[in-house]
Amino acid sequence: MDKVNLPKRFYKDAAAVRLDDGFSVELDGRAIKTPAKATLTLPTEKLAKAVAEEWAAQGETLDLQGMTLTRLANVALDRTPDTRADLAEELARYASTDVTCYLADSPAALRERQEAAWQPWREWAGKELGIVLVPVVGLMASPQPQASLDAVREHALGLDNFRLTALAWGCSLLGSAILALAVERGALGARDAFAASCVDETWQIEQWGEDEEAMAVRAAREKDAGALQTWFEALL
Repeated sequence: MDKVNLPKRFYKDAAAVRLDDGFSVELDGRAIKTPAKATLTLPTEKLAKAVAEEWAAQGETLDLQGMTLTRLANVALDRTPDTRADLAEELARYASTDVTCYLADSPAALRERQEAAWQPWREWAGKELGIVLVPVVGLMASPQPQASLDAVREHALGLDNFRLTALAWGCSLLGSAILALAVERGALGARDAFAASCVDETWQIEQWGEDEEAMAVRAAREKDAGALQTWFEALL
C-alpha cells in the first residue's frame, strides 16, 4: 500500500494488559479487536508486550502489513481454530518436498554447502520427532516415508493455536517443514533457519552479484524471520 494511503495513527499509547483469560493490548485504554471483532487475547504477557511494542513503534501512519506479530495473532484467533487439520496437512505437504532434501547435482561445492546447512536438521528431526526425510540429488521428486509425513501432521495437531499458526507461517517463510519445526521446538534460531533456507540463493548471489529488488525482498523476509523468533520466545 502506498504510504499516502496508509491509515493514520489514531492513538497515543499502546500497553499490554491482563485479562481474566490471558493478556491483551490496549490503545489509549481500549482493547484491540481482531478482524472478526474478538478481543485480541494472547496467552502470555511477553507476547502481549511484544504486540504492544509493535503498535507503539508506528509513526504517523499505520503499516498494518508490516505488523507481523499482530497479523499472526489475528490469524491464531480468527482462523486457526477452524483450519487446524488444513494447516497440519499443509505442513505435511511441505515435508514431502522439503527444501532440505533437494541437493544440487553440481557444482560439488554447492552440494557440500547444502549438506553442511541441512543434514544436521534432517538428523535432528529424525531423532527428536521421528520425522525421517530422505535427501535426493537433483530436482526429481522422491516420495518421503508415509510414517514421517504422518508424524508431521501429528506434531502439528498437538500444538496450541498460537504455536500452530506460527509453525505453518514459518514453514511457508522458510520453504521447509524441517527448519520450521526446529525453530518451533527452540533448537534453531529463526534467523539461522532463514540463512539455512537461503543457501541456494546466497550461492547465486556470490556467482552473479546482487539484484537490488531481490535483496529488498530478502531483507523483508529476514525481518519476518526475526518476528517469528520473537513470537516463539514470547510463548515460553
